[in-house]
Amino acid sequence: MMEPEQPKYVRFQAALPNRRGTYPGIFPLANGLAASGRLSAEDWVAWRSANDRADAAYADPATVDPSVFDRDVNPTAQSWFKATATHLLADSTFYEDLLRRYQVEYEVLTSDDPGTVIYEDEVQVVVVPR
Repeated sequence: MMEPEQPKYVRFQAALPNRRGTYPGIFPLANGLAASGRLSAEDWVAWRSANDRADAAYADPATVDPSVFDRDVNPTAQSWFKATATHLLADSTFYEDLLRRYQVEYEVLTSDDPGTVIYEDEVQVVVVPR
């Protein structure tokens, strides 16, 4: 019996849309917690450390192509991890735990075709959903 294929892409996002009608991803959700002042001192240090590791692990698409997340050009752009980026997906457990502890509702989506790809590197894609 053949095993089902794993989806190609994974996304962690808000369970509910924001004021603009989009669903922020796991990093903007965690960054919003930090910016709001809700994080304990210990959680803030852990969040900063996790963000520093993520920044060192892969490129921020906006630094490669500023139009990727330009709200006028791509107002619904979404980042998705490639399922093959297992080391980065493993790191997402910190962010998931942080969001759960601060009661920020999120969901995990998987897809083989999340939208029109407007940026791609070894570990992620940014898409405009269909």
